[in-house]
Amino acid sequence: MAKYKIAWLPGDGIGKDVLDATRIVLDRIGLDAQYIHGDVGWEFWCKEGEPLPKRTVELMRSTDCAMFGAITSKPKSIADTELVPSLRNKGLVYRSPIVRMRQKFDLYICKRPCKAYKGNPLNFKEGIDFVIFRENTEDLYSGIEYNQVPVEMLSIKGMENVARDAAISVKVNTPKGCERIVRAAFDFAQKHKRKKVTCVHKANVVRATDGLFLEKFDQVAADYPGIEADNANVDSLCQWLLKKPFNYDILVAPNLYGDIISDLCAQMTGGLGFGSSGNIGDSYAVFEPTHGSAPKYAGMYKVNPIATILAAKMMLEWLGEHAAADRFEKAVAQVIEEGKTKTYDMGGEATSLEMAEAIAEKL
Repeated sequence: MAKYKIAWLPGDGIGKDVLDATRIVLDRIGLDAQYIHGDVGWEFWCKEGEPLPKRTVELMRSTDCAMFGAITSKPKSIADTELVPSLRNKGLVYRSPIVRMRQKFDLYICKRPCKAYKGNPLNFKEGIDFVIFRENTEDLYSGIEYNQVPVEMLSIKGMENVARDAAISVKVNTPKGCERIVRAAFDFAQKHKRKKVTCVHKANVVRATDGLFLEKFDQVAADYPGIEADNANVDSLCQWLLKKPFNYDILVAPNLYGDIISDLCAQMTGGLGFGSSGNIGDSYAVFEPTHGSAPKYAGMYKVNPIATILAAKMMLEWLGEHAAADRFEKAVAQVIEEGKTKTYDMGGEATSLEMAEAIAEKL
């Protein structure tokens, strides 16, 4: 019997391509694991009205963690028309499977390392090494939305002048949600001897929800006197990240801001082809690249698989396979620095599988 059971969720578009590449590296390192395929994505929305089938959720519950490829999401008007005829006009609503995974399994930490590996021709500046802790279950991604204002809300103070046909999204930050993501960031900083944690917010305008996040940050920071703590408005931070990137180390943010700055930081360290992500809870985790499904490249094995391979490195850390995780990262770093194997985004012609083979050879 294998030591680990891993849910293998390719999803849409290039999801299969990058996971196939990642298996080459995992197999080379000899991880004692059983990889179990799970159905997820746009195909299952179209033919079943459910992009995250119950059978897949049950599969995930029986595994140690999951590797996830990519997902396609489309506007409601298009989502409805792509359902099979028998499922149309039945009130079905498409919701992103990855968002639902985060909420169903309480994967409240979205950990996104952004590291500029030596020799990467796409680096903004060599030596950048950010780690972003993004709250993953609340904020504007809470999933509480209305296509028009519910009648019950019209009597709430402040809603008097809101048009009845306005669309509404509810921003939800709870004391527990704020505190635990901030503490995760400080715990990581302490464990890895990082020097500074920066809170990302917009509390000067979004005073209630972001104000709570900032308040909890200040409270938690007091428990870690050896780590510098500061805060920045999200708009100002985007400017300063570009102007003085070495002023920042660990960044912690509510869901939406964390999503925005992690793409910015990924671009500063080579682009989304290098952006890995771990959706981590207390008892389960899902690892994925941060890029989308890029359907025009599906099946071409064209895209850079390093983001997914680095996500697998995070998975190894989650499983406690720290020596293997270190070897994974060193192999990636060596291939990037040598510059002999490069995918199209790096100015080369290597396929996803050829990049994976080059990394596997280093192992």
